[in-house]
Amino acid sequence: MISLRKVKGLTQTQVAEMLGRPQSFVAKYEGGERRLDIIEFLDVTAALDADPCEILLSLRT
Repeated sequence: MISLRKVKGLTQTQVAEMLGRPQSFVAKYEGGERRLDIIEFLDVTAALDADPCEILLSLRT
C-alpha cells in the first residue's frame, strides 16, 4: 500500500484527506501499528484508485 501510494504521487496527508481521517490513521496502518478492517481496506483502495482484488492476490504469492 505504501508503494502504491508513492507511485500515485500521494502523501499520507493527501490520502488521509480523501478518507476524511487524520494523517496518523494512514501512518499507523502503513507502519503496521494497526490493521485495516475490510471496509477501511476498500476505502483506502478506492482512494488510491486501485483494484482491491489485485492487491489481495499479490499478497498470496
